Amino acid sequence: MSEKIKYELEFVVQSSPQLLYQYISTPSGLSEWFSDNVNSRGELFTFIWDDSEEEAKLLSKKSGERIKFRWVEDENDGNDYFFEMRIQVDEITKDVSLMVTDYSEDDEMDESKMLWDNMIGNLKQVLGSA
Repeated sequence: MSEKIKYELEFVVQSSPQLLYQYISTPSGLSEWFSDNVNSRGELFTFIWDDSEEEAKLLSKKSGERIKFRWVEDENDGNDYFFEMRIQVDEITKDVSLMVTDYSEDDEMDESKMLWDNMIGNLKQVLGSA
């Protein structure tokens, strides 16, 4: 298996950081845009799409600022890959951005970025910022 490559994306979101944080850090918020349903038991989050589910472990979070997960499958394979969503506020313009850090195979990079584009598009619709 080839090494995955780390990448970072930035999305400007018309939302307060507090509201945005609710949508990236809670099962109910994530199930509005990230997957069809999300369940959590402690630090284990189960993301459900149609007829598949993936488990991710909550690695860290800082209230109002960021949340970081690792897919259990990656952890079981001994990989350090993670995905993180971080809220960044421009000190001058007060523009709110959502910074996404993720990993992808080189030949799947375009698809991975497009998937995040689509998901963040869903998030913006839910927030009324599209």
